[in-house]
Amino acid sequence: MRPGGDPEPDDYGLPRVDIVVPDDARELDPDVIAYHREERRKRRRDRIRRVLRPITRFGVAVPLIAGALIVALVSGALMTAFGPRPTPRPTGSLLAPHPSAAPGRIGGVLPSGEVALDGPEPKPIGLRELRPGVIGIVPPSCGCERIVAELATRTREFELNFWLAADRRGNAAPADKVRRDLKALAGAAHGGTPRIVQDEQNILAGTYGGPPGTRGLTAVLVQPDGVVTHVLHAPQPGPDLTAKVKSLS
Repeated sequence: MRPGGDPEPDDYGLPRVDIVVPDDARELDPDVIAYHREERRKRRRDRIRRVLRPITRFGVAVPLIAGALIVALVSGALMTAFGPRPTPRPTGSLLAPHPSAAPGRIGGVLPSGEVALDGPEPKPIGLRELRPGVIGIVPPSCGCERIVAELATRTREFELNFWLAADRRGNAAPADKVRRDLKALAGAAHGGTPRIVQDEQNILAGTYGGPPGTRGLTAVLVQPDGVVTHVLHAPQPGPDLTAKVKSLS
């Protein structure tokens, strides 16, 4: 500026600049504080960039993949904890050497014979290997969804097996339809996982089932040693049934 304080530009054509020099340096404290604050922000941003650099180096792909893996792990853990549990495998216990009754009777072991566990490739299994647990004999149109669900829940609770076998006596329906109906009945039992047994010769129904045409499920309760403790025709949920199932474990 010109010594006379002329506000017009000087002879060199430079713009007018007001420069104020404070008398006390303490007047610059707010500016110093603001400067240091901005420097701290800059250092924080630099630290965050250094931490995230390995993740963001390849764009958003790595975070997305990591998130998907976490979701998959959490879902698997929840399904393991709350999903249907597989039916226990048949016991390795020996058959009772001297049962109190003949085979096929209450107090005796299951009758001899062979059935098949349903699956993509049916697996043959001896009848006397269906232990310990409950064998449900299902007549056509039994209307037994409630008791099947109850037995599935109780056998799962006491770590027992639960099988369903169709009563084919007097039932002219094709085998595929009978199997589908049994699978639908088993699938509705959310408290457990009943296994389907293919009893083509009707050994179970002929031994323990009611007269042909009888409605309602028949439950055959089998101990680990193969002895049949109860044959229940059209059982109902309740404490008595729970106690009978629990006694098998």
